[in-house]
Amino acid sequence: MQNTAKKRGGHVRLGIASLLVVAAIVAALVFSRFGGFGTGPSADATEFAKYAQTVSEIEVPEKTRVVALGEATHGNREFQELKLDVFKVTVEKYGVRVFALEADCGGCETANRYVHGGEGTAAEAAEALVFTIYRTAQIAELLSWMRDYNETAAPGQDLRFYGFDMQSYEHSLAHLLEEAQGLGIDVSKHRDLESEDGRLALYGEVRKELEALDGSADASFALHLVDVLEQNNDLGKLADSPEGAGVRDRYMAQNVLWTLRQEEQRGNGRIFISAHNGHVEQSGSYGPDAKVMGSILADELGDAYYAIGTDFFEAEVNLPDGNGRMTHAFFSHDPLAKAAATNGFEVCWLDFARVPADSPLRACIDGPVMMGSVGETFSPLMYVLPQTYRVKREPASPYDSMIFVAHAHPTEIVSTSRADEER
Repeated sequence: MQNTAKKRGGHVRLGIASLLVVAAIVAALVFSRFGGFGTGPSADATEFAKYAQTVSEIEVPEKTRVVALGEATHGNREFQELKLDVFKVTVEKYGVRVFALEADCGGCETANRYVHGGEGTAAEAAEALVFTIYRTAQIAELLSWMRDYNETAAPGQDLRFYGFDMQSYEHSLAHLLEEAQGLGIDVSKHRDLESEDGRLALYGEVRKELEALDGSADASFALHLVDVLEQNNDLGKLADSPEGAGVRDRYMAQNVLWTLRQEEQRGNGRIFISAHNGHVEQSGSYGPDAKVMGSILADELGDAYYAIGTDFFEAEVNLPDGNGRMTHAFFSHDPLAKAAATNGFEVCWLDFARVPADSPLRACIDGPVMMGSVGETFSPLMYVLPQTYRVKREPASPYDSMIFVAHAHPTEIVSTSRADEER
């Protein structure tokens, strides 16, 4: 009898422990779903409504040379739709003819050929950008719109598509080989391109031959591809190193500046770029000597760099999770985003320059707030520690203006034959 009683007692304790575990999981899910201990206070909603405008009303200063649009997450439809919506404004109001994306340089050249009437579909052009996050209907729509625009554009007024990332080499290498052959450079002897040493030998020799052309042929794009491929090699050596993030942003800034110079030679004084908020912000860094791309560009261009940040009140984000992708709910703790939601503004733009010093909004614009920031990774810690997906910023420091999305919906990744290439 005593042993039976002990067994029963053990089962009871085990049952209680199991219930406690289940209760803890449920509590964690609820805690995450509703933004931790709350979504924080709202900025003055009435005052916010005075200055909030539509995206179509976006204005940028005349001296601007680079218009940068950030995104608070990579996995929401609204932030991808904003790429096209804001780009249209810059094209129609400010004569911008370039869209440059945080995506593979060579893959974006493949997409650029599509928008200039090349073969294939918009979905296939989006797939060429390499990152899974861009295999969406929204990016395909952006590329389709650019292609349609170019069909009737006047000579020299066509839209061009660039990429300034260097995390992959396959597309850039293929385009380099094509460019080199077109310039009369024999690359047939370079057969060992599966190895790092073989590729480096190619880059070095092609660079010498391109530089020896001495202006007799336009080798600028080919030389840029060599730069990007060498950047890719350098970044590969820093895989999983804390230095890698800073090196990548430094190279992305260099590639944006190259794009700007190219376009200025064509007579275009402004370009449009888009990347995660964490890359376009003007005051960010990974450490004392490792600024983010936007901070480097702001140092180089001064007030000619105009950064538009984004944030959400609530977001259901498409993120990689194990072997697939899942949707996870997040809340920012941003009083400005909450004011947008309170007013029923699903998407609105706030120009910080228009808000006077005596407005109650200035405390939220100039003071630290917790903004939502989700990349392309998920951790269970996000369920219990909302601060893992929030960043403390004084909005007017990293951005000149911001777009707020009240309720952001997840992207849907288009199925293709290519295996997912997660960041």
